[in-house]
Amino acid sequence: MGHKIRQTIAEVFEEMAEALETGSFGKKTRVGLTILGSEHGPEELIRGAELAQKSNSDIQVVVIGYGAETDLEMVAASDEKEAHAKMDAMLLAGDLDAAVTMHYSFPIGVSTVGRVITPAHGKPMFLATTTGISDVDRVPAMLKNTLYGIATAKACGIENPTVGILNIEGARQLERALQKLKENGYAINFTESARSDGGVVMRGNDLLMGVPDVMVNDSLSGNVLMKMFSAYTTGGSYESLGYGYGPGVGENYDRIIGIISRASGAPVIAGAIRLAADCARGSLMEKAKAEFTAAKKAGWEQIMNSIKAPAAAPKVSTADIAAPPKRLVTEAIPGIDVMDIEDAVQSLWKEKIYAESGMGCTGPIIMVAPEDKDNAVKTLKEQDYL
Repeated sequence: MGHKIRQTIAEVFEEMAEALETGSFGKKTRVGLTILGSEHGPEELIRGAELAQKSNSDIQVVVIGYGAETDLEMVAASDEKEAHAKMDAMLLAGDLDAAVTMHYSFPIGVSTVGRVITPAHGKPMFLATTTGISDVDRVPAMLKNTLYGIATAKACGIENPTVGILNIEGARQLERALQKLKENGYAINFTESARSDGGVVMRGNDLLMGVPDVMVNDSLSGNVLMKMFSAYTTGGSYESLGYGYGPGVGENYDRIIGIISRASGAPVIAGAIRLAADCARGSLMEKAKAEFTAAKKAGWEQIMNSIKAPAAAPKVSTADIAAPPKRLVTEAIPGIDVMDIEDAVQSLWKEKIYAESGMGCTGPIIMVAPEDKDNAVKTLKEQDYL
């Protein structure tokens, strides 16, 4: 007990000394950054971390990995798997308030909300969403994306964010669903297109101008848009603008993990750290729960059921299929259609291969243990999932 008291006193005095030196009083937001896996090397990520630390006196960056020197706090990790494991453990233990990483697999139901700088007027805009699978059906996924985007914008200090729907397949269905929610009492602030005919459905011009605070789209479209907004001035290989692909958001997701790509440069990394810190300070997880609570009072479940596509017959009977004993899954198998991903998992369980579904950089993935990968791929090919 005495040691703990002395440690607490020491931490208080250290915070006071830092506050007097930097002029920033109050607890710093601790944001972890994994530095392994970048196309630009760990030095570029360190540069982004140091830029974030220097520019934001309210943030303390914790680097996870190896391969570059820095005066920042560092946690050693020998590879991406170990870095993710340590990052997750620190988040769950409360040693980190948020984290930023790359090539991280979120569970189905969680997608990331990115933030870009639009070129017409330099206005920030949230893209909801940019990676992940919110739902296996397109329009229900975008309906969830709307709430994810609103929650993220509110966590970042926008009290009543404006919402627009990108003019893509399913936009009009989504518009009708959101109108029903609004009629039933859910508070949503629709914007108007800058084009002469107006409306909540956004054109390409509206993208460039950053008309809405939150632009709603599917994740794959959002991923392409994020890459274009972040790298259009560099030729594509170096992402230099914006705040990255954003934090993973879900109704009950329990941590704040922001995503960058292997092409992200130091300015984007610094922006991603700032965004993650803002989401932590703004209680993103509580904001997301609050949006879903409000939507459910406005008939969310009935509206979701009305827009879901009819279920296709599964390729494999799922009756009485129990999950095999859980194993550490670190190998990804891509190439399976999102509509088949859960059936594919069940087909592996039927063969006593433990598997989980998730989302990779380019689409849905199945995660298996390294020793099971060859058999899993063989099974998936035999059953026409690959």
